[in-house]
Amino acid sequence: MAKKGKRGLRFSLSETQLGYAMVAPALILVIVVTLWPVALSFYNSLFDYRLTDPTRSQTMLSSSVDLEAYVNNYYYLDRSLDHLSTSSAPEHQDIFQDIEQSIRQYHEQLQADSHVKERYATVEEMVNNYEPVRDQSLKYAKLDRDIAEGYQAELSEVLATVEPLITEANQEHAELYQNFYHYVQNIETAILESNFIGFSHYINYVQDSRMWAAMSNTLFFTVVSVAAELVLGLAIALLINRTFKGRGLVRVAVLIPWAIPTAVAAMMWRYLYDGQFGVIAHYFEQLGLISDSSVLLSTGAGAMFSIIFADVWKTTPYMALLLLAGLQTIPNSLYEAAKVDGANRIQTFFKITLPLLKSAILVALLFRTLDAFRVFDLIFVLTGGGPANSTESISIYAYRTLFSQQNFGAGSALSVIVFLSVALISFAFIKFIGSDLFEGRTRGS
Repeated sequence: MAKKGKRGLRFSLSETQLGYAMVAPALILVIVVTLWPVALSFYNSLFDYRLTDPTRSQTMLSSSVDLEAYVNNYYYLDRSLDHLSTSSAPEHQDIFQDIEQSIRQYHEQLQADSHVKERYATVEEMVNNYEPVRDQSLKYAKLDRDIAEGYQAELSEVLATVEPLITEANQEHAELYQNFYHYVQNIETAILESNFIGFSHYINYVQDSRMWAAMSNTLFFTVVSVAAELVLGLAIALLINRTFKGRGLVRVAVLIPWAIPTAVAAMMWRYLYDGQFGVIAHYFEQLGLISDSSVLLSTGAGAMFSIIFADVWKTTPYMALLLLAGLQTIPNSLYEAAKVDGANRIQTFFKITLPLLKSAILVALLFRTLDAFRVFDLIFVLTGGGPANSTESISIYAYRTLFSQQNFGAGSALSVIVFLSVALISFAFIKFIGSDLFEGRTRGS
């Protein structure tokens, strides 16, 4: 709303507009840091995008040509065609002359394409000067679909024609034909078809048993570990919230496992679980908890138990810290009043502590559930997802697909699935569990 004063025109914002203005920087940061990478991953997931395959090393909505590879290989192909037209076996010369005519015809069509024409001479000059083409917009040029499909079909036909000639010819001619065959193959890989596949990756993952197994492992780990951490964390929080001698030292000691980096903690537990010299494995066997000290890391059930046990040890202090903060917000006067009314400890816990701690519990559960669902480093270092993928989480599956296999399209699809799962968990907490957090906080209250 604008107001006119003695000194000119002055602008003022309403309370709602001011609120949006205050949160705008945070929203922009969230969009840049969180939503933009997710949007980019979703875009990549719509392509068969693989760095291990030269024909799929870029996201291409239309047919394209790798000009650096094409120019470099066509130089040798052109020389080979000239040589074969005169040096091939007499009974094969007509075949190679027809091949020469068709290939050069498509080559001229490619050079005349509007998107290629401007770049071809530049790339050719750089290749002749042994300069790498680092500019992607120069290296890859769009190509008319009809030209690309026709050229590739012609090259495939040439390969099919030349292949039997290699076995029929004598050693001298066979070597010439073999070199020509490789040059044609290289030219064929330089002409790139569109690798846009839409939602095919997601459709494949719906039918992928490994993906569902990884999701089941992740959910089982999340539910069991978070439940155990909640019970133990609440017990520890109740203990260290009491006043006793040495309370500060106990609080510091409790937080030590949480302060250790996860990768370091996982490596430590890996030695403790070792079947030959692991202390924990030895005592578990002595207590009868396991049949043999080697089962903790060599069997699916033992490995899953080992991961959950290590995570509970590592993260229970974090849960206890969040719940301790909630306990310290409960007024002591309520406990004093309950004591005067004759309530015992159990009644006090269920009637006062637990209801008033509900908000802190919900926040702690939300944070830990989201963190546990995205577990990666603990499992990666401790078991590597084994044995036989029995402890592989969805994050590890995505990592292996994305980075180990260099399959960016399928890996990006898994990343989007992880993001959607985390968003669904957050929505479920807020909608069905955490709605009481906002009870009574209506507009104008």
